[in-house]
Amino acid sequence: MALALARRLGGAVVNADAMQCYRELRVLTARPSVEDEAGAPHFLYGVRAAAEPANAAWWRGAALEVLERTKIPILCGGTGMYLAALLKGIADVPEPGNAARAEARGLLAEIGPAALHARLMEVDPATGAKLQPGDSQRIARAWEVWRGTEHGLAYWQQRGAAGVTGWRCKMVLLDPQREALREAIAARFAGMLEAGAVEEVRGLLALGLDSALPLMRAHGVPELTAYLRREISLEEAARRAVLATHQYTTRQGTWFRHQKLVGGADMQTIHARIDGFTQFSESFIANLINFITS
Repeated sequence: MALALARRLGGAVVNADAMQCYRELRVLTARPSVEDEAGAPHFLYGVRAAAEPANAAWWRGAALEVLERTKIPILCGGTGMYLAALLKGIADVPEPGNAARAEARGLLAEIGPAALHARLMEVDPATGAKLQPGDSQRIARAWEVWRGTEHGLAYWQQRGAAGVTGWRCKMVLLDPQREALREAIAARFAGMLEAGAVEEVRGLLALGLDSALPLMRAHGVPELTAYLRREISLEEAARRAVLATHQYTTRQGTWFRHQKLVGGADMQTIHARIDGFTQFSESFIANLINFITS
């Protein structure tokens, strides 16, 4: 859909998916194909190495640079925190450094998230009170920020950057029926396997990266890793990956429906029936263009 709009409007497709920022997994993260990328300008796809963790602050800065030189940017992707960072602003948290990051990951592995959360409550109760004891990734992030910057995450969040200005923003939320979406997820993952997803994961594992890195947790990576280690069958890996993806899309849909990223009239939910890889109809694209340009 983004590609069709870019072609019709003379725009550019800008990646707003956290996993598609990385270059190692084109197939498993469903990045646009080489042919699609040739059909219109594309930005922020495959621009990071897996060893260099991306985050909302980095993406926001990169997206703002793209916006400066793009007349009609079409942001495409479902990472809500990235879109919120651009449209609503984000805390400008300094880089905590590798030592603080390594300490946080080490403590998480050694004592577990609940115990690390208890320690965080002692040194940074303002941040700790906002986190659940089982939320391992956010607890580790809060700990590394406190250790690396000498201030808690809540402190930095009070000093947030403003949202993007000078743009008229419209948002389209694709909200297909759950069963149709489940079928599409299963069909897409089957296509990924045929296109070489297993070999992609094999190559990723060969890099010997930290298992806590974001790309190592991308949908399909843990499941295919277990298959490559002969812990489960390929069929079981596919079943688990499809289930994990569907559970994520449920949380994702709930998040977007409760957010107000752009003002009232500029928000439209499209209840689209997505069946596998069916192309959007001409009338569908025409309606979207009318909404965007009105």
